[in-house]
Order: sequence, then structure tokens, then C-alpha cells
Amino acid sequence: MFQVNALGKACPLPVIETRKALKEHDAVQTLVDNRIATENLQKMARQLGCSCSVTEDGPAHYTVVITKGEAAEAVPEPVAQTTAVRDDSYIVVINSPTMGTGDETFGRTLLKNFIYTLKEQDVLPDMMLFYNGGVPLVTDTSESLADLKELAAAGVQIYACGACLNYYDLTEKVAVGEITNLYRIIEILRTANRVVRP
Repeated sequence: MFQVNALGKACPLPVIETRKALKEHDAVQTLVDNRIATENLQKMARQLGCSCSVTEDGPAHYTVVITKGEAAEAVPEPVAQTTAVRDDSYIVVINSPTMGTGDETFGRTLLKNFIYTLKEQDVLPDMMLFYNGGVPLVTDTSESLADLKELAAAGVQIYACGACLNYYDLTEKVAVGEITNLYRIIEILRTANRVVRP
């Protein structure tokens, strides 16, 4: 079995290296040092129709084994529309705790109002992506949490960057949406019909 040593490697490197290895090998064992990486690898395995097992070998040490051809069929991420299906489809990217540049306090108020107003639009975004300084907005202390939960309940897919959450030590505080990786974020951005960034 081919082994990928991704210990100490940040998202999305474990996913990228494992995906490359699966092109040449039927089974790949990947070593990672955080839970988010195991979840991202499991999502990738489901997308590819592979079986996946995760073993926690110790603190900050996990072994993920992905095997081709053992899952029934590829299972896409829930309702994941990464290709534009209608002319008015769009995604929203939030990568900062403020909207625009200028006074920080005012910028935070603008962003909060932007998210509130977004849910009042006739056409909602397909997805919202949060990364870097935007990830605190999906946590349990976010002033926009109620609005984001309403958007999620209305069918808006909300994704937050796992590496960013780890960096800001917010992984355990996520209260809405799903944790994803940079590889997936790039796929979404690359195939989006329109991208809106406040």
C-alpha cells in the first residue's frame, strides 16, 4: 500500500497529495496530524467513490486509508452545485471581518448588515465561502450567526476553511455550515457563475 506522509502539512496538501497518489495506486495510506484533515480526506473519498477508514494512532496522529473500487458509487457532497445551473446563480465570499476598507468598527457593522440584507434578497446565493479573517463569522460568538443559520435553512451552502479555523483556534466553535479545505474552495471559485465579495 502506498503511503503519503502528510504530517505537519497544512490544508489542502494532504488532500492534493492523496488524490495524486490515488491516480497511480489502488490503496493509499495517508498520515495526518489533525482531525480536519481526516474529515477532508473522507469527503474526497466519498466524492471519488472510494472506501475510507480512519484510525487515531495517538495525539495529533491519524492514519487514513483510502481504497479504490470498494465503495458502491461516488457520492457527491450534499446538493453541491459547483457549476452554474441558472443565469442568476452566484456565490458569496467573505474573507475579512469587515466590509470594505476604512474604519474597522464601521466596516464590521456594514458586514453584519450585508449578511442580514443578503437573506432578504429575492435570489439567494448558492454558497457562502468563509476563509482567513472571515471564519469567525461562522462561530458560536458571531453576531451574524442567526442570519447565517436562516440562510443555511433556506438552502444556502456555507463552507469555512479548515486551515483558517485551525489557525485562529476556532475549529471547535463552528456553529453553522461545514468545514472544508482549500482544494474544494478553489473548485467552487473556479466553477462559479459569479462571485460576490463584500
